[in-house]
This record gives sequence, structure tokens and C-alpha cells, in this order.
Amino acid sequence: MCRTAARPPDNPDRPDTLTDVTTLLRPSSRRSAGRRSGRALLTPVLLTVALGVASVATPRDVAVSRLLPAAPALAASMWSVAATVALGLLALIVVVIVEMVYHQPAVLFTGGAIAAVTAAAGYACHIRLERERALLQVRSVAEAAQSVVLRPVPYRVGGMRVETLYLAAAAEARIGGDLYEVVDTPFGVRLLIGDVRGKGLSAVGVAGAVVNSFREAAFDESDLTALARRLDTSLVRHGAAYTSGESAERFATAVLVQIPHGGGTAEVVNCGHPPPIVISGADVRAVEPTAPSPPLNMAALIGADYTVDRVPLAPGDQLLLYTDGVTETRDGEGRFFPLLPWLRAQDPVPPRRLLDLLHDRLLSYGGGGLDDDIAALVVQVGPDT
Repeated sequence: MCRTAARPPDNPDRPDTLTDVTTLLRPSSRRSAGRRSGRALLTPVLLTVALGVASVATPRDVAVSRLLPAAPALAASMWSVAATVALGLLALIVVVIVEMVYHQPAVLFTGGAIAAVTAAAGYACHIRLERERALLQVRSVAEAAQSVVLRPVPYRVGGMRVETLYLAAAAEARIGGDLYEVVDTPFGVRLLIGDVRGKGLSAVGVAGAVVNSFREAAFDESDLTALARRLDTSLVRHGAAYTSGESAERFATAVLVQIPHGGGTAEVVNCGHPPPIVISGADVRAVEPTAPSPPLNMAALIGADYTVDRVPLAPGDQLLLYTDGVTETRDGEGRFFPLLPWLRAQDPVPPRRLLDLLHDRLLSYGGGGLDDDIAALVVQVGPDT
């Protein structure tokens, strides 16, 4: 039976969903984005006021008021249909008053131009809102598909503390091929992290096939290499079902880990994935495989089998698993992020704090953006604290 512990009361802010992860970890970014959005929404009003004042303050022959159709046109990109039309009517009233005061002969022409622009802006606004609703529905489907792959991981599994991190390369994109899972089995706590080649819905389908196979096979296969073969077979069958699509060509790199309950010697199978990192106080070391194992869905092609490496883990040690989006984050000069040197320079911190620091550092190193999706998982061995 899977043994999990409820979230402790001293950690109320731990995210429960993938969306909460990106929301919780970037509160300052959300506040800044909210302020920028609020200021942008006022732009059409400010433009209307500025043009109205300029119309009164400038000489009669300048006719600045004829630029007022720009206000409803701008409002169509951010306001509702009713608000856009209302602003167009306000602009029409302003231009009529100004041109009547100045006795401009083209008042009817200018009024007609504003009315035409307002009607076009209202229609454009309607089309924009329809597309936004359709995009929202697509994103909802994408998030539902992603939640199948990246479901919330318990805070405690088998007496071990677990924390996860997922970051999309684009703030709008919450879908990709990165995956992770943690399950408590009779053989110990088993962890999986992987990365499917490519992006989009087909990559999520492959990732889902890997994760679902792991969730089932992790309780059946006593040997970690047999578990890896089972995942490879599942991915081969998944690809065979999509012989004419991109899914047939998908493969996944992955790391499988098995940690005995209470700690001890962990077993690691690395299927062409970036090596896990053991953090034992000030000692930080990568777990490089002694022999290469093929990525999932490539064992038959390469003709290789899976190899197990053993790693001692003492109480308090942390094991960091991550996807290549971490180490392939580049700075302004194109240099990759130096994960190991960065970890060695950090003071010992709990898993959640470690992932928060990593998240902030990656965004800073990449100039505020990411080139690839990032998934990371930290498990800390030892008694409950």
C-alpha cells in the first residue's frame, strides 16, 4: 500500500497543483504584471483626454481632434465591445463639440470617420474576445492533459521529504514533455524523472504513457532494470499505435531511482538523462552512470540493456533529479548554467528552499526567460522533522 503523509502545518504554502507551482513561486512577477496590465487598460482613456486637451490648446488650423478615432481603435485590443463603443461615442462627442466651437467645415466627415472606426473597432473586439475564449478552452484541455502527467506529489513519501518544481519556458505554455513521479512501493520509494523529445500534445501523450506505465509497473517489478524494460516496452507499444504521427518517433530520457525505506543504498538507472546529484552537507557530487543505458523506446534500436548503479544515502542527504532544461539554460553569452558549482556554493537548505533558490537563479541567469521547460525533484532521506 502506498504510504503518504499529509502536508505538515508548518508548510501551508506548498503548492498542490501544477498551476499553483508557477503561481506560488513568482508572486513578484504576478504583481508587476498586474500593475502593467492595469496601466495598459487606461491607455485609451489617457489618449482620448490628451487629444481632447490638445484640440483645445492648439491653433484652429491644426485640427488635432481628427486623431480621436485612434482611441476606440486602441481600446478594441484590450476592452470589451461595450466599453469600446462607449469610448467611440465619447470621442465622437468631443470632436463634434471641438469642431463646432472652432466652426470647422468638416465636422460631419470627422464624425462619420469616428463612427466608422468605432463600428470596426467593436467588431474587431468581438472577434478578439471569441478567440480568447477559444484559447482559454484549449489551455484548459492542455492543463488537464498536463495534470495527468504532473499530478501533485505528496509532501512525505515513505518517511522521506519530497519537493518538486516545474517551470514552462513560456508563461502561457503549461504543457510539455517533462515528467516526474514518486511512489511508495513494497520495494522502497521509487522516483522517476524524464524528458520526452519534442513538445506539444503528442509529447504529453508520450509522457503520459511513460508515467502511467511507471505508476503501475513500479508495484510489480522488483528489479529496477526490469522496471526500465517495462517502461521501454510501453513506449514502443505507444509508438506503434501512432505509426503515421509524431508519437511514433518519440523517445524519452529518464532516471529511475529506488531508495529503501529509512535510507541506505539507493539504486539508480540512468536512461540517457542528466545525472542525479547527491547533496550530503557540503559534499555535492553527480551520480554518473558506470555504463550507458539507452533512452526509453531506443533499447531495441541500440541493442543495449539497462544498468543499475548504487549510491549510499545517509539520513539528511538530498537527491536532486532534474531535466536538461536546468543545465541548458544559457546566459547572455551563450554559456550553460553551471549547476554543480552553483550547488557547491550554497549553504545547506531544506528541499523547498533549494528549489526556490534554483528557480530564482535560473531566471536571473537566463535574463528573465527560459529556453526550455524545467522540471526538478528533490528527495531528502531521513526521519520526519
